[in-house]
Amino acid sequence: MRAREIAGRDPVSGRSLRIRIEDGRIVSVKPSPRAERAWLSPGFVDIQVNGYGGCDVNADCVDSDVVLMLARKLREGGVTTFVPTIITASEKKIVKALRAIADARRRDAIAAHAIPFVHVEGPHLSQEEGPRGAHPQEHIRPPDLEELRRWQSACDHLVGMVTISPHWEGAAEYIAAAVAMDVRVAIGHTHATPEQVHLAADAGATISTHLGNGLADPLPRHPNLLWAQLADDRLTASFIADGHHLPDDTLKTMIRAKGVERSLLISDAVALAGMKPGFYTAPVGGRVELHANGRLNIAGTNYLAGAACPLKDGIGHLVASIGISLGDALRMACGNPGRLVGKRGMLLPGSTADLVQFTFDPATHGFHVESILVRGVDVE
Repeated sequence: MRAREIAGRDPVSGRSLRIRIEDGRIVSVKPSPRAERAWLSPGFVDIQVNGYGGCDVNADCVDSDVVLMLARKLREGGVTTFVPTIITASEKKIVKALRAIADARRRDAIAAHAIPFVHVEGPHLSQEEGPRGAHPQEHIRPPDLEELRRWQSACDHLVGMVTISPHWEGAAEYIAAAVAMDVRVAIGHTHATPEQVHLAADAGATISTHLGNGLADPLPRHPNLLWAQLADDRLTASFIADGHHLPDDTLKTMIRAKGVERSLLISDAVALAGMKPGFYTAPVGGRVELHANGRLNIAGTNYLAGAACPLKDGIGHLVASIGISLGDALRMACGNPGRLVGKRGMLLPGSTADLVQFTFDPATHGFHVESILVRGVDVE
């Protein structure tokens, strides 16, 4: 592969950079003599994607074509690495989705690069209303290592992350065994006690899934599982920054508590993300309304029916509404999740040359992706 160069402004320093790429990797990062207009960032890394643009990895009809189309549509928004997220369902349905994702990776080299592993969010979650969220009650079940092994057998061992509620008897043993199998374990959709949260971290859990959501309402003031997850430095927290799932003050305070270094930005997007505003019939929520600002709710109510903003909108929201610097917002959307999936999300020699040029106007939240490189090659 021939060498090439690309230039843009560094989101951290604001200075212009010129990056040299050889064989799909960054080999040098140097100052650019020109005053570059567009920002230059690593490709965005979204570790929680249920669907986008009408494509849904949880659909009954999911196949490898759906997964390949999902990868292409996410790239248009600057997401060069993503983790397909399968929610609570019957084992048969989970296995079907896993096989479709594995087949897509076998068929297409770009998809294989874009999808490092699969996240199964459930089915070992809280049975209670509130913490369970939109996960179907009838398919909630206790942690089962044999089921995890059957998932892995069905998909070339692609399951790299599971979200569970640590309230279950035997949860700590399941977590330790999963971690020994190189599976990351996250805490989410739970009514666990603070003690059970810390025991999960003792056993090897390292992530809080969309912290602040999937909780009982109301919670006791203190102690509660939210404070426990914020306080436990072994847990990195993922956040949905769409302006709907968490109030701005709450999100800002949570990020300050975890620190940017322990914070991940996710979209948690569903299939209606990226679609035109209007009314739809969805598997979750039935009759739903997608608003122009990205809010997706059950029609005629204020109840959310999923997340419908792409990751780039979350980056823009952190900067324009929360007051986080562009560099830190991109650290949460690139470098931090990039460490979970391999050496990605960094503008450093040796890193994979997945790069995005974009412009951004904080006054209007205008975020425009101008060009995308995957392993140093331009893609649509």
